[in-house]
Amino acid sequence: MTSMAAADTRILVADDQDDVRHALKLALGRAGYAVELAADPASAEKILASGISLALLDMNYSRDTTSGREGLALIEKARKLDPDLPLVVMTAWGSVELAVAALKAGAADFIEKPWDNNRLLNIVRTQIENASARKDGKRYRDIARLQRSDQGRTELIGESEAMARVLDTCRRVAGSDASILITGENGVGKGLLADFLHRQSDRADGPFVSVNLGAIPEALFESEMFGHVRGAFTDARESRTGRFSLADGGTLFLDEVGNLPEAHQAKLLRVLESGQFEAIGGTRTQTVDVRIVTATNAKLLEKVAEGSFRRDLFYRINTIEIEIPPLRERGNDVLLLAEHFLNRFSQRHGRQLTFSASSLKALQTHSWPGNVRELSHAIERAVLLCSDQRIEPDHLRLSSSDPVAGLNGNRIVPLEEAEALLIRNALDRFEGNAEKAAGALGISRSAMYRRMEKFGIR
Repeated sequence: MTSMAAADTRILVADDQDDVRHALKLALGRAGYAVELAADPASAEKILASGISLALLDMNYSRDTTSGREGLALIEKARKLDPDLPLVVMTAWGSVELAVAALKAGAADFIEKPWDNNRLLNIVRTQIENASARKDGKRYRDIARLQRSDQGRTELIGESEAMARVLDTCRRVAGSDASILITGENGVGKGLLADFLHRQSDRADGPFVSVNLGAIPEALFESEMFGHVRGAFTDARESRTGRFSLADGGTLFLDEVGNLPEAHQAKLLRVLESGQFEAIGGTRTQTVDVRIVTATNAKLLEKVAEGSFRRDLFYRINTIEIEIPPLRERGNDVLLLAEHFLNRFSQRHGRQLTFSASSLKALQTHSWPGNVRELSHAIERAVLLCSDQRIEPDHLRLSSSDPVAGLNGNRIVPLEEAEALLIRNALDRFEGNAEKAAGALGISRSAMYRRMEKFGIR
């Protein structure tokens, strides 16, 4: 821990010997800690009540006492003031029985006098980090629990200022029927935000229909969006209801709108302007009441300037633009989301796991080029690989560029879990395009969809 990082960390040193107190203050001060000194239990109690990060407590304060009763009493009082405060006890007598009694009373660790400075600083640093990790972990779990909706779905999770602005905008515009364009890098959660907008709107009781425009083959666009009647073309053995009809009275979410071929942009624009369309092979004009939310990671204005995206369509879908910030700009939201995904995947795979302090630090310092989607995959991979009860940095494999590197660990992964992980990684690599992901995995598109349905993958 650097001096800058430790400068706001206050440590109590309680000992009846002046030379001990000042030697410890010197050693801890050089490491960057702020040190408070107490020569007796009464003075120590006052400092404990003021709020500190760690306490170094002597076990004996009277010259003719070696029982440790004073130290044990102080530990009990410290525990009542702050049950989570890390306590490290000291004694010159090296009594095994006294050490055991102190640990049972609530001490986190034990050192003997004279002490080794390196060992002392290592114990102090470790205990402070572990206490911070426990405190943060509890807060993240509480927030994640509060943000689950009545339907069992999870709300957007975030406390950062950047996400607060996004959510504030959403709440302001959700009640209108204005067209919303959601922008942001791959993996930031544009689909989740679209669903949030729907559930905050007056259409919440209506359907929410999501379409990945980039995954629809050009030849099937009209059939998927507007439907077809039986016999309209060779393979039309049954009539099909299009996505616009399915979304009538609700919200239609058009993801990857920037990938829509030019030939289909005019067809989409006509429906957005009139609310009317005809199914392929049909003779009846259908009218629908649909709120449109679109999303893209493309620079649409650049595509408009170069002529590959219609200007009139851009303005039609862009009444309000909401940009989701990348995960690297969201501060401690990383840990909130990590705890949420850990809860989800631990339940899915029947595990009970926690993050170590070093893994939390690794999560915070990673740049997350794949954003929330990458974080989700990293946590699920860690859940699959972790053979103990605590997730360590090695389980996260954050430095690996190989999306299936997580399958090379020591833990034997059940075949179905490995298959689900491979499918999610393939979809991630091809930005949700199931056809390309299926090709990369060497299976047909229909087989890909069957497996996605089997594993509950959207």
